[in-house]
Amino acid sequence: MTLRLRQSMSVKKILFLTGTRADYGKLKALMQAVDSSPEFELNIFATGMHMQRRFGMTVNEVKKSGFKDIYTYINQNHGDSMDIVLAKTVTGLSDYCKELQPELLVVHGDRVEALAGAIVGSMNNILVGHIEGGEVSGTIDELIRHSVSKLAHQHLVCNQSAYNRLLQLGENPDHIHIIGSPDMDVMVSKDLPSLAETKEHYELEFNDYAILLHHPVTTEVDDIEHQVHQITNAIIDSKLNYIAILPNNDHGSDSILKVYNDKLIGQKNIKVFPSIRFEYFLTLLKHCQFIIGNSSAGIREAPVYGIPTINIGSRQNNRAFAESVINVAENTEQILRQIQSIRGRRFTPSVDFGEGDSAKKFLSVISQNSFWSTSKQKLFFDLSVH
Repeated sequence: MTLRLRQSMSVKKILFLTGTRADYGKLKALMQAVDSSPEFELNIFATGMHMQRRFGMTVNEVKKSGFKDIYTYINQNHGDSMDIVLAKTVTGLSDYCKELQPELLVVHGDRVEALAGAIVGSMNNILVGHIEGGEVSGTIDELIRHSVSKLAHQHLVCNQSAYNRLLQLGENPDHIHIIGSPDMDVMVSKDLPSLAETKEHYELEFNDYAILLHHPVTTEVDDIEHQVHQITNAIIDSKLNYIAILPNNDHGSDSILKVYNDKLIGQKNIKVFPSIRFEYFLTLLKHCQFIIGNSSAGIREAPVYGIPTINIGSRQNNRAFAESVINVAENTEQILRQIQSIRGRRFTPSVDFGEGDSAKKFLSVISQNSFWSTSKQKLFFDLSVH
C-alpha cells in the first residue's frame, strides 16, 4: 500500500446537504473551509429549490463555486406536499449515502430537506451535524428545526441563546458549539461585489430601491393570496423602486407567484427575479432603502448593516428583533404608512450572530478527535441531575 493510499483512507468524507439558495449562502463558507483542508473530503448533495427552473435553477450557482463532488437530485414535482418531499428526499439521500459512506452529514436550519438529512444520518449511524439549531423560526419551520436538533449528534449554533435552548431540549453541552452564523463570514467579507458590478450584472438602473422578499406561511395557506394583495397594493401605491425576489417553494408559493405575475411583473419601477446570488444579494441589501416582507434576511442580515426592515405578518414571530425591525400586519394602509416613515433611515448595526469567523471555528471543532468519537446512540441530557 502506497503512502498516498494510506493518506486517502484517513481522509474523512463530509457530506453537505443543500436545498435552497438561502441555506447554500450560509453553508458555502463552511464548505470552502472543508474543501481547503487536507484532512477532509467535501461532498455536496444538492436538491430542493436548487433543481427547479421556476426558482432560478440555483444548482448552477453551486456548480459555479468550483466545488467538484456535487450530486444533484430532484426531490419533488410541482404540487408535492411537504411530507411527500420529505419521503422522496429520504429515499434519494439514503441511496446516495450508502454509496458514498460519509463520516459526517451536515444539515442546516429548518427546511424539510434538513429533516430528511437528519433522519437518514441518524438511522444509518452517520454522524449528523446541525447548523443553526436552537433557534425559533415561527410556523411549521420551528417544529422541523427542533426535530432536526433531536436527531442530530453535534450542534453548531449562532449564539448563547441558541445554546441554552438546546440544553432545554436535552442536548449534551459537550456537543453544542457556538460558532456564530456562517453568513456573517460572507457579510463582512471584503470580497463582496461592488454595487456598480451588481447593478450591471442584474441590469438594474435604479439609484434608490427597496427589496421585497415574502414567503408563504404554510399554516395560513387559505389567507395567503389576500395577504399578498395587501402587500402588493402598498408596494405599488408607494411608487418607489423595488427589487422583488420570488418566494421559496413552500406550500402556498403559487398564490404569491400568481399575485406577482398579475400585479408586479411589467411595472417599470419593479424588477422581479427568481433568485439572486447570495453575494450579490448582500450588496443590494447593504445599499437598499429598506427590506420588506417576511424573510429571515430582514431579521438576521439587514440589522447587521443597519438597514430598516418592515416585517409583515406572523412568519418571524418570536425571533430576535433589532430596533431596525418594524412589525406590521398584512394591511395595505398600515404597510404604506411604515414605508413612508422608514425609508432611507439608518440604524446602529446590530450583531448577535458572530463576528465573521464561523468557518474557522467550524473547522476547529471538526478537527478535534472528540468530535469524531461522538456516540451515535444519543441520550437525553437531564439538567435536573447534572
